Amino acid sequence: MNIPAEAIRVQTAEFNDLAARNHVRKVSEASGSSFLSGIRVLPPDRRDAMFAIYAFCREVDDIADDPLELDEKQRLLAEWREEIEHIFVGSPSKLTGLALSTAIDGYGLQKQDLLDLIDGMEMDADETATHGPSMEVLDTYCDRVASAVGRLSVRVFGDSGQAAQQVATSLGRALQLTNILRDIAEDAERDRLYLPADLLDKFGIETRDPTEVMHHEALPSVCEALAEVALGHYEDATTAMAECSRRHMRPALLMMLVYRRVLDALMNRGWKDLEKPVKVSKATKLWILIRHGFF
Repeated sequence: MNIPAEAIRVQTAEFNDLAARNHVRKVSEASGSSFLSGIRVLPPDRRDAMFAIYAFCREVDDIADDPLELDEKQRLLAEWREEIEHIFVGSPSKLTGLALSTAIDGYGLQKQDLLDLIDGMEMDADETATHGPSMEVLDTYCDRVASAVGRLSVRVFGDSGQAAQQVATSLGRALQLTNILRDIAEDAERDRLYLPADLLDKFGIETRDPTEVMHHEALPSVCEALAEVALGHYEDATTAMAECSRRHMRPALLMMLVYRRVLDALMNRGWKDLEKPVKVSKATKLWILIRHGFF
């Protein structure tokens, strides 16, 4: 039986779209990230778009984290820059690229935000941000690896207004600084130090060796000061959130509430026993979901 060429093209397109959706969902769910708690309250189409964004984040982050030579990391990140260009002319070559293409068409994701994220991963790869960066460099890094993701996300959530963009900018920085404060010991094991040189110098820490900084007597002062910066970003995000659609921005609200509790737990634990894990309990996450996830 001869099947018309157009029918074959349609079947192939449907298969590829399904494969792309399944791929980005598997990549996202395998991470076990707290990021997923906000995604799960979304309708299916928006959830698929967020899975595409998260899988893209995960895949470029893996390049930066892999124990490869810098030239190879830069080559792989350059491939992703080319893929972004291909996506915007309608010819993605990767499953994640195809899933991103659907999200771009549906929610108007901006090319620059995707490229900014790749730029942030290159900062990781070439160690621009990983050995006591200046506060200015750290802020740029947070904007690229976190706030850019926020700017992509709020469009999928359904609010691309100015207030939502401010939520993305402030909340992205708050979440990334929370991660940095949470992961000091883990980062030190990978020879990384994201704490800013401005604060290290202010409190008399001259070394930039991650392990030495981790055991320096002045480290708690550095962490407390950086936690205050993070708290300021949470406050700015909360203020901007009040001007947004509650219905559309509830995934961002859920993520903010969970991560803010992580920061509170870190501050309560203190900064001397950095290897003691800090997590938000499942009960607390469930309460947040029940209280704020359905309104």
